[in-house]
Amino acid sequence: MKLLSPFISRLARLRYAGVNNWVTYPVHSQRDVLQNLVTQGQYTEFGKKYKFNRLFKVRDFKKRVPINEYNDLKPYIQRMMEGEENVLWNTPVNWFAKSSGTTSDKSKFIPLSEESFRENHYKASKDVLTFYYNNFPKSDLLTGKGLVIGGSHQLNVVNEMVQYGDLSALLMQNSPFWGQWLRTPELRIALMDEWESKIEELAKTTIQENVTSIAGVPTWTLILIRRILEMTGKENLKQVWPNLELYMHGGVSFVPYKEQFEKLIGAPINYLEMYNASEGFFAAQYMPGDEGMLLFADHGIFYEFLPIEELGKPEPRTVGLEEVQLNRNYALVISTTGGLWRYLVGDTVMFTSLNPFKIKVSGRTRYFINAFGEEVIADNAEKAIAAAAAKTGASIEDYTAGPVYFSESGNGAHEWLIEFRVEPSDMEVFTRELDTALKAQNGDYEAKRYKDIALRMPVVKSLPAGTFQNWLKKKGKLGGQHKVPRLSNDRKIIEEVLELTENNVSGV
Repeated sequence: MKLLSPFISRLARLRYAGVNNWVTYPVHSQRDVLQNLVTQGQYTEFGKKYKFNRLFKVRDFKKRVPINEYNDLKPYIQRMMEGEENVLWNTPVNWFAKSSGTTSDKSKFIPLSEESFRENHYKASKDVLTFYYNNFPKSDLLTGKGLVIGGSHQLNVVNEMVQYGDLSALLMQNSPFWGQWLRTPELRIALMDEWESKIEELAKTTIQENVTSIAGVPTWTLILIRRILEMTGKENLKQVWPNLELYMHGGVSFVPYKEQFEKLIGAPINYLEMYNASEGFFAAQYMPGDEGMLLFADHGIFYEFLPIEELGKPEPRTVGLEEVQLNRNYALVISTTGGLWRYLVGDTVMFTSLNPFKIKVSGRTRYFINAFGEEVIADNAEKAIAAAAAKTGASIEDYTAGPVYFSESGNGAHEWLIEFRVEPSDMEVFTRELDTALKAQNGDYEAKRYKDIALRMPVVKSLPAGTFQNWLKKKGKLGGQHKVPRLSNDRKIIEEVLELTENNVSGV
């Protein structure tokens, strides 16, 4: 395989010219994408309802088709899962990604057509490879295996022709032969449901492989790395896999985890952030170290950006790429080759560059704290907790935060439940540094903290190791792409985690 590296590098360079076209002309590419979507969608029940055959301009599409949340499209999706065709999309839809971006009790099922795989997920994956080889032409990335830490897969009992599972599992099951060849572990292990056993199998079967890249959510990747080091007795991962050169991550901010990865890996490698959700592969870093991820403008998805202040309005106004502004919070709205029409994803993004268009995920439309008018979003929290950890020598495993409401005994506050890998040298100093960093990140928070009038100092509680894993397990969401919500605007998650901790302490 070593001999293939120069050949693959040349192919990637040749492909770069075509890829660079949509990078250079993203607005034009987006108009072409919408035209193709509407052309195919006009034959569906949804397209006929909204007269897609009469839509010729972007503004007509936005005027006629309403913005939809999952519950708006759910009746259509249920019919598709029962085998009906031409409902939301005009080709057969036999695959549904069970949404793992939420820890709510109800799952969402995102429709994926053959075009979704070919024109979005796999095309975007190839483009990431093209960019990487263009930046690192002497890379040996594909001379080894890519370790993919994905989700589980289940067969839908409603209809044997229809299958659903975590997105990563569906991608592995449907990937072309070359994808199977370059990936580890084998499909049987990759699709295991029970995560504690899966970690053991992943570790045992990949130790002997020549792993050159890893892809997965940081929390589960760290668990696997530590288990591999325990099994091998090695000091760092480079001693196990000397050719490891790339870690691809997404789903949560990498900031609180990077220091742990660097220590466990033991030598410098490249890190690439990707924005690959159940609904689509939206963006990825063009180059390691870039601020923001390059938005994929020619991959079967039409994007609209909803200014956050428009959320909840009867007729919210969205903007296209030609109107977006830097460092402004937008809710992401998409139309896809799976039949999601003007679909509100639930993520918020900010643009870090307008030439080319680069974004970062700033939070969730439902994951924030605004109990006192402070409007703290996930991006604020990630930066603040990373700053506090750096100042106090702490290392963060996982965390969540929510409000402490006004009471007779005191005014409001934010409560942070943190599972530390390494405890801070002084918890009071950590709390002060967290508060200071939040003030620097968010002017509204700073105003509410003025003289403790509305908000007092944050309440930080250190949790026993494994608390969040136990909570996810209790919710039936252990493993895969599932993750703990960073912020909540109520105390539901806070109380559940605290109750679990108290029960464990008392031996219940």
